[in-house]
Amino acid sequence: MKKIAILGSTGSIGVTALNVIKASQEKYRIIALGAGRNLDLLIKQIESARPKAVAVLDESLASDLKRRFRNDIRPEVFFGSDGFKHLVNLDEVDTVISAMTGAAGLLPTYEAIKAGKHVALANKETIVMAGPLVMGEAKRQRVSVLPIDSEHSAILQSLQGHPREDLRRVILTASGGPFWKSSIKEMSKTTPAQALKHPNWKMGPKISIDSATMMNKGLEAIEAKWLFDLEMDQITILIHPQSIVHSMVEYRDGAIIAQLGIPDMTIPISYALSFPRHDENRLPPLALDEMGMLYFEKPDMKKFRCLDLALKAAKTGGSMPAVLNGANETAVESFLTGKIDFLEIPGVIEKTMEKHRPYDIDSIETVMQADKWARDTAREFLGG
Repeated sequence: MKKIAILGSTGSIGVTALNVIKASQEKYRIIALGAGRNLDLLIKQIESARPKAVAVLDESLASDLKRRFRNDIRPEVFFGSDGFKHLVNLDEVDTVISAMTGAAGLLPTYEAIKAGKHVALANKETIVMAGPLVMGEAKRQRVSVLPIDSEHSAILQSLQGHPREDLRRVILTASGGPFWKSSIKEMSKTTPAQALKHPNWKMGPKISIDSATMMNKGLEAIEAKWLFDLEMDQITILIHPQSIVHSMVEYRDGAIIAQLGIPDMTIPISYALSFPRHDENRLPPLALDEMGMLYFEKPDMKKFRCLDLALKAAKTGGSMPAVLNGANETAVESFLTGKIDFLEIPGVIEKTMEKHRPYDIDSIETVMQADKWARDTAREFLGG
């Protein structure tokens, strides 16, 4: 039985992960839950999963949570960065589902790996910011880092049973988000509500905006580099609006192995937990005879400037991917709160990257310094 801590339990990935675990209670047990501010949902999760410990963002939320416990359900409560670190260091925990949003997931995920825990990873920013450090530590600790992202799960599945030296490239598919057919002029009028309406996936606000700008695919390309030990020129990105082919691997003889499935995160979450097995679920099967045409095209880099910036950051390396990520998170937050327009997001990121002088990443502390610098600099461009 795997004993699991979930970081980000009240987000979309966390909620789906809990459903996967509930459906296979003979295989999995929840030991700890880490959440943000949604105490109403967290209380329901606590009553259902009966964790030994939970953590929330700050002391005020922790106090409020304790007041709302039923008498018969009182897990230990922790808060802040130290609280999330405490959860992953619990002796009972052997697997951590890292599903926190953004850079906030880096420190507890890295701590989990240092503590010798296996990680099921949905927080791509951890790898984007500190890929060589994270994967290096996982190798030293002899623990697995298995992806929950549908694209990286597809790559992992398509690699099974094939000699690694035969790999030529991976092909990341992208839905294109809500604007893949829109003109730049049409995108200039985009509201947050419009950008949040992803055509195929149900996701949180930040990742939904990243999908709309295609920054998400750039982050995934950087993540793929480190997860699968690739060069950037071994990664191709194609828009595939149906979201049926989740990604592909091409081998040196020209054979392409693809993983197909309905767009539901249950599948990659379940695979990350049951690897290398494919556990049964209650999802409807993919009806290929009803799919019609499956379409692929190259992304327009002039229209999706965030994707171009991410690939440039990957090519530069060092601290630049962390700067890219920090500037992006700052710009996305400003867009969601109505402070900037949709097409201003890449401008803020580009200015921040141009001002940065990249340096080698040799510790988590240097990563966090780059992240803070990027956020402070982006805010300066945003006028404070």
